[in-house]
Amino acid sequence: MTKMMVNFQYKNDGEMYCEDVPLSSLTEKFGTPLYVYSSSSLKQNYLDLYEAYKEINPLICFSVKANSNIHILKKLVDLGSGLDIVSEGELYRALKAGCPPEKIVFAGVGKKTSEIEKALESNIKMFNVESYPELARINDIAKRMNTKAPVCLRVNPDVDPKTHRYITTGKKENKFGLDFELAIDIFKKSRTMDHIDLQGIHCHVGSQITEVSPFFKALEAVKGFLEQLASEGFEIPVFNFGGGIGITYKDERPQKPKEIAKQLLPCLKNLNVKEFIFEPGRYIAGNSGVLVTQVQYIKKSPPKTFVIVDSAMNDLLRPSLYQAYHHVVALKKHSQKLKADIVGPICESADAFTVEREIDLVEQNDHVVILSAGAYAFSMASNYNTRPRAAEVLVDGENYELIRRRETYEDLIAQEIIS
Repeated sequence: MTKMMVNFQYKNDGEMYCEDVPLSSLTEKFGTPLYVYSSSSLKQNYLDLYEAYKEINPLICFSVKANSNIHILKKLVDLGSGLDIVSEGELYRALKAGCPPEKIVFAGVGKKTSEIEKALESNIKMFNVESYPELARINDIAKRMNTKAPVCLRVNPDVDPKTHRYITTGKKENKFGLDFELAIDIFKKSRTMDHIDLQGIHCHVGSQITEVSPFFKALEAVKGFLEQLASEGFEIPVFNFGGGIGITYKDERPQKPKEIAKQLLPCLKNLNVKEFIFEPGRYIAGNSGVLVTQVQYIKKSPPKTFVIVDSAMNDLLRPSLYQAYHHVVALKKHSQKLKADIVGPICESADAFTVEREIDLVEQNDHVVILSAGAYAFSMASNYNTRPRAAEVLVDGENYELIRRRETYEDLIAQEIIS
């Protein structure tokens, strides 16, 4: 068993546990598909990240899009975390989770008027702004509301993060951020905006970054930009460096936060800013959760064997969307192996979790566990094929609680108007 998920391990009875709870007891009580999260992992990952950068007293804002369950958000907020949001819905969740508004940062390229209004009413910490039209809209709304909007301008350093192209955000062809020349021009124009408090810059180069070099390159570019801003008379007290720290899904070997921080801290201190913000999501939640699913059929259809399970791409989209790798294991260890495609019941050929992969032998009605499913998993789930979304359980030592009940068919049609 890989060390990447320390709180999901096989024990002496050959069964996988989450902390001190056997997964079979959870499937018996709550059924499948079932998301299971480790409270200990969530806590430790957050604290590891905070401790690594403690000397610069960072505000760590967990990325709500990675895992938006209110129980999980509240657990992190109780540890001192802020929240990074990208919609009014996520703002609603953040406030329901008890996050202080002064620890909420609103990112995203397409903020609507109603979203900006609600965020200003809530007195959030700041907006990450992606374009001049967005800045102008925020200024107009703040003027109408007789307030000032705190803002960071997102810059695009044109750095290749060496990750999947769908989760690259800091190259010039991406929709995110502004090139430095345009950003300087917007800083100058902001001087005429009486209802904008332009506090700093935001930079995010991508997700699932497993090398330090993209961070270094981004910081080098940001340092030059800050020097240029200083020469134009702009004081920049805040630097938001986003998230992006990778995790192990297969054989990646990302450095630990402490190792990364040891290399990056001298660069960060040289930026001459007063406040640092980080926006991790995957690092905290990714290896803190699994998806448990039950085998419905073993279909042998030369030249392949298909293990057909009751989870599908609507439950976990990453393999279909990104061709992402998720390690899959049997809930109960077996000495024999089976090579198969593990597929779901949805009517799409892309509905597969593995292709031609060897796992422990499983039979009909057995369970398999899809690892590294704590981030960008349930939060991307849908009701495609009119499938209810899965239940979610949070484990803490020997204890556990249902933090989202399984949807019913009544839930699925509740918003529809039936004449």
